[in-house]
Amino acid sequence: MKETYYNREDLGKFGNITEFQKEMGEKFFDYYGTVFEPGALSAREKSLIALAVAHAVQCPYCIDAYTADSLKKGSDEEQMMEAIHVAAAIRGGASLVHGTQMMNQVKDKMM
Repeated sequence: MKETYYNREDLGKFGNITEFQKEMGEKFFDYYGTVFEPGALSAREKSLIALAVAHAVQCPYCIDAYTADSLKKGSDEEQMMEAIHVAAAIRGGASLVHGTQMMNQVKDKMM
C-alpha cells in the first residue's frame, strides 16, 4: 500500500486532541457540539454547509466525516454535489475578485 500523509484511521482519533491540552480541547468540543445542534438551521443543513466548507479548506478528514454525516441526515448525492459546487464557486470567485487589485495596480502604473 502506498504511504500517504493522510490516514483515514486518524479521523477516529479526533477526540484525542484533548490529550495534550485538556481544557482548550474540551472547550472546543463543547463549542463544536453546540454549533451543530439544530437551531435556525437544521442539522442536515449544517452538515451540508460543513461538507462544502470541508472541500473549500481541503480537509480530507472533514470530507469523510461530513459525507457520511450528510448521508445519515438525509441528504442525497445531488444535494451534496450542489453544496460542493457552491463552495467551488465562492472559492473561485474570491480569487477572481482579487483581480481587481491587479487591475487597479496596472491602471495606476500605466496611466
